[in-house]
Amino acid sequence: MIVSGASMSEPILEIHGLAKNYGPVVALRAADVTVRAGEQHGIMGANGAGKSTLVKILTGVVRPDAGTISVRGQVRAIRSPTEARRSGLATVYQESSLIPDLTLEQNFRLTRTPLPAVRRWLDELGLHGFDARIMARELPLATLRVLDLARALAADPQILILDEMTAALPADLTETVFRMLGQWRKSGRALVFISHRLADVSSICDGVTVLRDGVTAGVVEPVRGHEDQIVALMLGNVPRPVGVAVSSAEESHESSRAAVLEARGLRAGGALRNVSLEVRRGEVLGVAALEGQGQQELFDCLAGVRRPDGGEILVDGRVRSFRDPQDAIRQGVVLIPADRAQALLRLRSVQENVALPMVNRPKRWGLINVAREGSQVLQAIRRLEIDTRAQSEVRRMSGGNQQKVTIARWLASGFKTLLCFDPTRGIDIGTKRQIYGLIRELAASGAAVLIFTSELSEIQLVCDRVIVVFDGSVVGEMPARVADEATLLRTAHGMAADPGSAVAGAVS
Repeated sequence: MIVSGASMSEPILEIHGLAKNYGPVVALRAADVTVRAGEQHGIMGANGAGKSTLVKILTGVVRPDAGTISVRGQVRAIRSPTEARRSGLATVYQESSLIPDLTLEQNFRLTRTPLPAVRRWLDELGLHGFDARIMARELPLATLRVLDLARALAADPQILILDEMTAALPADLTETVFRMLGQWRKSGRALVFISHRLADVSSICDGVTVLRDGVTAGVVEPVRGHEDQIVALMLGNVPRPVGVAVSSAEESHESSRAAVLEARGLRAGGALRNVSLEVRRGEVLGVAALEGQGQQELFDCLAGVRRPDGGEILVDGRVRSFRDPQDAIRQGVVLIPADRAQALLRLRSVQENVALPMVNRPKRWGLINVAREGSQVLQAIRRLEIDTRAQSEVRRMSGGNQQKVTIARWLASGFKTLLCFDPTRGIDIGTKRQIYGLIRELAASGAAVLIFTSELSEIQLVCDRVIVVFDGSVVGEMPARVADEATLLRTAHGMAADPGSAVAGAVS
């Protein structure tokens, strides 16, 4: 699908049929992108559409299984970041690439970036007279992002790729970056802008390529005025999932329950700006957000992984200060992370992993009731139907069974509030349904559950209610019965709900 006419300038970057598989997982199927000289071109797609893999291929971090990349008409085999730079590509990634424990000067020397060139671009961006002897870790995130951009521009690239680079910038600095890049591209260079911020893409891009399920779903040119078409391309023909239907009476009953876990004006770093929420007993509250909108920081603060910069956390109505995860666990707040490696002792057995929290709280110092521990562990394993054939080391188990072990741990030891951060990432559909079914059972038995999933279509499968986080703040709240993927996607991009939709009435 192409809307409007294409620019007549020559292509500077052409990608044809780019594909990449990680074993049975298809990250890119057939991506096609054309960027013309002097163009600011956006790339958009829902989580899992293939954007990150595309960037890794363009920067030489990952090699494609199929497809070609051409720069100014010449096919390039980009096998490393060095070859990417030689081909005229420079990238500013989602996270700062500066090494925290090195000075800025040492960081620039490491990548053979001339300091005078960096200073020149920093002047253009309004950062004058910086001290190159300062350690990178001492600088705020927004400054680090500007330094990453200046370092990339100092390489004098033909094509600059910004991967969610502006997500951590305040509005005024974002405007400065956009204004400077608008002048920079007039010399015949090109900007590839990857972002979840539809408003930013619409304001600066001449066109946008939309990826869906690893395939180019369409190209929209020009972008401004075609936001709904972009969202439609991102969604495709997605059937409305059969979700958890909650009646008005049930919603009223839910709202009358006391909150088990609350956050009030929570702030952390530059990503989490102002989030307030409450999770009630017997409720599954969903968090919908696109990548890098502050959801990771939110869960880290609630789980005691990091301390918030501001705001309050309340458990059963009382303000609590979590210095570390153990403090949160003592209050019954436990975390199931997306990265199973963070939670598991991968070289230890299923028994040891599931029983781990019990070791920290024996009834008497130094005494563990081995029989009781074994019984609780066995019950949790049976309830989750964990395949224990490779139980001597959990690293030998499938990803789905490893995630079941992280959940079984808290089933065996007990909790009040379960924080699930993308708990079914990389898990087969059968195990997904099993885990979602268990979450519903836990809520029905009185637990409070807060869950983030990167797959918006699954919100209705498990949640009673959902909040939408955009740019570090809550921008929407609605019952799960009206939170279809289209509604969530619009809200997660900072777009208002369609006035004629069910959600508009639900949140008004």
